[in-house]
Amino acid sequence: MMPIKTDTLTTLFDHHRWANLLLLEQCQALTPDQWNASIPGSYGSIRETWQHIGIAEQSYFSRIGTGQRLMRPDNAPPLTMEELAESLRNTGAGLIEWASNVQPEDTVTIDWDGTPREMPKTILLTQVINHATEHREQIKAIMTGLGIEPPDLQGWAYFEQQDT
Repeated sequence: MMPIKTDTLTTLFDHHRWANLLLLEQCQALTPDQWNASIPGSYGSIRETWQHIGIAEQSYFSRIGTGQRLMRPDNAPPLTMEELAESLRNTGAGLIEWASNVQPEDTVTIDWDGTPREMPKTILLTQVINHATEHREQIKAIMTGLGIEPPDLQGWAYFEQQDT
């Protein structure tokens, strides 16, 4: 077995990108009814949750890189499956790069309920991981309720895939 040869944060964000893309790939085979399924306690349908994950990740990445939140028009059309996958590949790669470069003292000013507030970029990186993990688990729960076995997204599965 060959060990993963990256630092801790790079490994965490590579797992994050891998998990997003693996689950999205499986969701591509869903029927329209399955794509629109939801369960109580989830963000919404699988479709709505993926849109939320993708757009939120774009916004987090924008804030880390430029200090500005993503300015997406309210009436913008939903991302297509291809756009969503490409976005997750791009933001995933960008976050891997940022993860090893962000220093504890690096901050960004954000609008916190109408009040400008300095936030460490490390908190934004933490939010990226937590946010997507929570919503991926909601998608997996919906899939399970539909009788579809979702992929294993644990670190163990990621490690096994890296070793092949």
